[in-house]
Amino acid sequence: MKKAMNNPWQWQDQLGYAQGVEIAHATHTLYCAGQAAMDAQGQPVETDMNGQIRLSFDNLETVLQNAGYSMTNVVRLNFYTTSIEQFFAAYGQIIHRLSMSGCTPSSTLVEVKALAFPQLMVELEATAVR
Repeated sequence: MKKAMNNPWQWQDQLGYAQGVEIAHATHTLYCAGQAAMDAQGQPVETDMNGQIRLSFDNLETVLQNAGYSMTNVVRLNFYTTSIEQFFAAYGQIIHRLSMSGCTPSSTLVEVKALAFPQLMVELEATAVR
């Protein structure tokens, strides 16, 4: 698989994402359901935004690994949050997690009124290729 970033500007670099990601010669695509701060029994975990982001990434990585992928394969990562303010207060953790895994996806951030459970504040939706 050949991956090329399409960034006509540089400002997105400090936010850890790409304006576009082109994949040439991909053979497999994995569309992941939204991953949130859920435990192994499917129950929401009540914690702060940092904790929810951490567990959401952990759950995403579990889904990816189970299918033979890693965060490096993620080319699209969308964020849904109930609070943009709290999300950006914890954004350093997202930058760290993406940079540690070598992942620079195209990305969208959307504030929503609610997620599947009232305790949830963030959900990650990813597309991975290889």
